[in-house]
Amino acid sequence: MPEHIIYIFLFVFGAIIGSFLNVCIYRIPIKKSIVSPPSACPGCNRKLPFYDNIPILTYILLMGKCRECRTPIPTSYLIVEVATALLAVTLFVWFGPTVESAVYFIFISALIVITFIDLEHQIIPDVISLPGIVLGLAASFILTEPGSINSLMGTIIGGGGLLLVAGSYYLITGREGMGGGDIKLLAMIGAFLGWKGVVVTLFSGSFLGAFLGVIIISVKGRDGKYAIPFGPFLAFGAFVYLFFGDTLIRLYTAGLWER
Repeated sequence: MPEHIIYIFLFVFGAIIGSFLNVCIYRIPIKKSIVSPPSACPGCNRKLPFYDNIPILTYILLMGKCRECRTPIPTSYLIVEVATALLAVTLFVWFGPTVESAVYFIFISALIVITFIDLEHQIIPDVISLPGIVLGLAASFILTEPGSINSLMGTIIGGGGLLLVAGSYYLITGREGMGGGDIKLLAMIGAFLGWKGVVVTLFSGSFLGAFLGVIIISVKGRDGKYAIPFGPFLAFGAFVYLFFGDTLIRLYTAGLWER
């Protein structure tokens, strides 16, 4: 089969999965079934026919609004569908037609759902992170990397390390600076990526978080009490390691040897 046909198929497949992820992002925080009832407009409650539920295309044709009541459809719906479609193609290009591609697609899909739920509701649902830990540990037995021992170490270091940081912060400041959801999320990331993935994820996520934090403080003042969800930054760090982790580690190691 020609490569461009494979890419088109993967893009369409990714967009369809992205549409399902939007259902999860909307329904999981309100504890609503992700299976039924069928998708409906939140404005007029009209059940969406299939031609109004085509990923990406429907949003563009309807200009981001419901056909009947013209209630705006959040831009995040389009972002999720496009991002999932592009990532499906990217994983295939990066890892080829392998088990790794399939496993990491599931992993990234979970991170996308967690990111958008945390951004809107500032929660990371256990219904995603806890099964994710189990799936990551199970997948380590069939993947070349990180391997079962490394995966177990990543889970322990990810969850335990962040728990230690959160506990220390609370003892010093008397305030909770990190929720239990972040701890379980990093444990899940460790299960999929191993202990090195945890280190790079924390470093990359913290760097981006600090950078954006400085911008927010400079714009809104120095109150220092703005609640910034950490889950999206951890997800960003996991993306960085998944695609560039080996390169970053080699560059860092080479730099140490030169000193």
